Amino acid sequence: MGRRPGTPAPAPTPPPGADPRREIALLPVASVLLCAGAGSTPGPGGASGIRSWVGFPRGGFGRESRCGSRQMPAPREAQLSFRMGQKRQRLLEAKQHQKPPDRTQTPSPKEPRLGLPSTLGPQRSIYFSNLKVCPARLGSEFFDQPAVPLARAFLGQVLVRRLDDGTELRGRIVETEAYLGPEDEAAHSRGGRQTPRNRGMFMKPGTLYVYLIYGMYFCMNVSSRGRATALGGPVSPTGDGACVLLRALEPLGGLEAMRQLRSTLRKGATGRALKDRELCNGPSKLCQALAIDKSFDQRDLATDEAVWLEQGPRESAVVAAARVGIGHAGEWAHKPLRFYVQGSPWVSVVDRAAERTAQA
Repeated sequence: MGRRPGTPAPAPTPPPGADPRREIALLPVASVLLCAGAGSTPGPGGASGIRSWVGFPRGGFGRESRCGSRQMPAPREAQLSFRMGQKRQRLLEAKQHQKPPDRTQTPSPKEPRLGLPSTLGPQRSIYFSNLKVCPARLGSEFFDQPAVPLARAFLGQVLVRRLDDGTELRGRIVETEAYLGPEDEAAHSRGGRQTPRNRGMFMKPGTLYVYLIYGMYFCMNVSSRGRATALGGPVSPTGDGACVLLRALEPLGGLEAMRQLRSTLRKGATGRALKDRELCNGPSKLCQALAIDKSFDQRDLATDEAVWLEQGPRESAVVAAARVGIGHAGEWAHKPLRFYVQGSPWVSVVDRAAERTAQA
């Protein structure tokens, strides 16, 4: 029967007794090299890597020719594959003889060094090393607590004031006083009286109450949760006149601006340069250093864009002492409702007796 058109001719079979090595020797060199990489079993002629010499046309390789069980490429593709194999071999030999890199070489100042970190632990990417991490701003829930716990919770938190030119002044709160509302004879809300002046004391927790003393100095208070809600009564969006006075700060940022504001606003200035510990060690001093005036009265400390509170470290060594400057308040003048960080040099008034009592 004749062969169908287009059907490849069957591979010639060697005559009995033929020498396989002679047959292989007649093949083109590139074809032999390609076939040598196709397998790993020695062929009949002993040549390593040749599975079989059967099917090698002496005139070259077509697309139907096979080396072992693999389809062989056309002559042009075979040459390309052969060149690529030679190139890979040269690259491999070059890499083996390449010298190890000099690790003492100093990188270019324009290029970041992408080596392993010198220390273990979390590392920030060099491309984001200039990003500023913004501390968490304290919201309304922080202020929604009774005056005494709020006065203690204020210690360690950071008060921030942003001036009109964008300058930010920062100070850590180190001293506060609690005023308990209608029953407190030292509070402006004693007896439950409300006036246009003290309205901020009765607004929702976190509202600023700024008032003027001696006709020249300002003091800043923050309203707290009222006594009724503290004792389990109905929750009200407003308090009953309880608040916390901010008495002293530890300056953290913008000290030069604070110094200029204090020198400009303080009365009877002698021109003496202020020390850092004198910038905010008093309720009126901190208002001067932060440019706080009556325009801040009734602002919300949780949402205002010019003044706010940021999360700071919690203070553990706290002294409870009598409040300052309320001698007219009878027995309330002696109640330990002033709180300050023990050992802080930024506190306005240190009570040694109270400190000894706290240590006992």
